[in-house]
Amino acid sequence: MPLYRLEHPLPASDRPVLLAAFDGWVDAGAAATAALSLIAEGSTTLATFDADALFDYRARRPTLDIRDGRPSNLEWPELTLRHVRRAGRDLLTLAGPEPDFQWHALSAELMDLLERLDVRQWISLGAIPAAVPHARAVPILGTESAPGLLRGDVTAGPTGLLRVPAAILSVLEMAAATAGIPAVGYFAQIPHYVSGGYAPASVALLRTVEQHLGLDLPRGDLVEEAGQLRTRLDAAVAADETTRAYVERLEAMVDEERQPAGDDLIGEIERFLREGRGDEGGPGPRG
Repeated sequence: MPLYRLEHPLPASDRPVLLAAFDGWVDAGAAATAALSLIAEGSTTLATFDADALFDYRARRPTLDIRDGRPSNLEWPELTLRHVRRAGRDLLTLAGPEPDFQWHALSAELMDLLERLDVRQWISLGAIPAAVPHARAVPILGTESAPGLLRGDVTAGPTGLLRVPAAILSVLEMAAATAGIPAVGYFAQIPHYVSGGYAPASVALLRTVEQHLGLDLPRGDLVEEAGQLRTRLDAAVAADETTRAYVERLEAMVDEERQPAGDDLIGEIERFLREGRGDEGGPGPRG
């Protein structure tokens, strides 16, 4: 049985670009999925994927609404492929929870579908915790299947070998490249000491996609949310001497355009997490 079901006839798209983001492993602060949801506003669902085959409901349980003591609604995790036109450009968005199962099968079937849709570019969106300060611009790390694909001021990196547990986002990005679709990834780095949603990273990702595609994208309430979060974080950092000193060190490293050595960075983070403390949306260990 196929893993997806077409909900509408495939559109006669003009060199569409696919943008993908999944919540979970590389979506710190829900930054990537929040950005992609704005890109997809007003879109049409082209395909839905077999949730029973892809998700472990014990790890990703459906949400139950109980109204006046009576179970009234179940909301199941859902992976969808959607189509929207922005400034005359055909965009496809692939979004939802990160699948638990059948990564190989999903990759193969999705590549067949993208071939039918004549997809010409793949863009992964993600976000990762990092030793960066909230009071500076959100750094964006880039990946590319060939030199010269990244746009704006984003470069591929980091240099050298970086071995990390993979996300299905990267599995699909590499499959797209193997299928002959130029593929890039844009990954926002967000302060590891911040818990909850991180709107500044969503704004940074939207700005980066705009630079890549050469079009304007909606911001929704993200700019206002980013400003409000900055105000709360500034106040929380100022109120705690340990946190303030730590953030000032990060700011100094950014201003000097340098990064700490690996062992020093790990030591800094471990020390901060031992000593740091904070409330939801403020400085403290990320849960």
